[in-house]
Amino acid sequence: MKTILKVLAAGVVASVAMSARAELTIGVVLSLTGPASGLGIPVNNGFKLWPDTIGGEKVKMIVLDDATDPSTGVKNARRLVTDDKVDVILGSSTTPISVAMADVATESGTLQIAISPPPLPPGKDTWTFRMAHSATVIAHPMVAHMKRNGVKTVGFLGYIDAYGESWLKEFGAVAKQAGLEVTAVERFQRTDTSVTGQALKLVGANTDAILVVASGSGAAMPHRALVERGYKGKIYQTHAAASRDLMRVGGKDVEGGYVVSGPATVAEQLPDTNPSKKAALDYVQKYDKVYGAGMRNQFAAHAYDTLVVLQKVVPMALQKGKPGTKEFRAALRDAMENIGPLPVSQGVLNFTKTDHWGFTNDSAVVLKVVNGDWEVQK
Repeated sequence: MKTILKVLAAGVVASVAMSARAELTIGVVLSLTGPASGLGIPVNNGFKLWPDTIGGEKVKMIVLDDATDPSTGVKNARRLVTDDKVDVILGSSTTPISVAMADVATESGTLQIAISPPPLPPGKDTWTFRMAHSATVIAHPMVAHMKRNGVKTVGFLGYIDAYGESWLKEFGAVAKQAGLEVTAVERFQRTDTSVTGQALKLVGANTDAILVVASGSGAAMPHRALVERGYKGKIYQTHAAASRDLMRVGGKDVEGGYVVSGPATVAEQLPDTNPSKKAALDYVQKYDKVYGAGMRNQFAAHAYDTLVVLQKVVPMALQKGKPGTKEFRAALRDAMENIGPLPVSQGVLNFTKTDHWGFTNDSAVVLKVVNGDWEVQK
């Protein structure tokens, strides 16, 4: 009887080992419906361009919709680590949901690569790395551009959530260092369809510039509200607005507006000395070939860059464990911290033990909306 049990046990172990070697399982949580679907859908389009293997391992990708709801995002993340035993979680494409999912990543010891910039306190991002630039990284070229153009006072019109609050805090710090002052602050919900009251107050504050903190097609509404109510100063937007939805929805009202983003969407305008130009050109050529000329966007670029990162760290992790094991998941996280300078379409990533943001302050570019298109500013 003992012999039979040993044989059965050996068979189970062998089966588990074979299963662990079978494929790299990736769980994806994106906002494919709801107010932030304009972020999640293009990211998912980017994932559809991925190859079938990474580091020689067959890829199994499970994509779940968080419906722009943090509780759904957490529920999805728990399902992925508990039921599907994923090796890595990608998501969410929305900042508040990425924040909520970080606890699941930590509890389960699963690498989370956020396709958004979740602000997490020190120690809370042990298992979380970001593929989107931090507000501080984007704020540096934005503030420098403001100073060159004579801006001294800035108004703020942003979301009442983690993304909006992190921008207010981090932009405010960079602006203060440069001698700029945030003199008026107004907020709104992602689900709001009007910001008339807030816009009137900001127009009345008469600041030199206004920073709008919103995302996707939703970034056009507050921008238009300011213009329609007579604001004549400069309007800036964050990288979450770096899609053609801004121009499609905003029309002539967003002409002359500024958006600061990663360089991927304007690959052809980058100087040859830009370390991201090669990757950015590769991204836009592949994306536009499938989805149409000019359809490249900031958000799908994060999917491209995530692939570049995994192609780097998966072979490193495979030296210490096989997919499906705790050892492999831990090795993936450790590899992320030792990735070294890695040029991607959105800048140069250099994650370390103390920096899970990765991008340097010179990664972003300032864009201006000119004749319904992007124009890189010097």
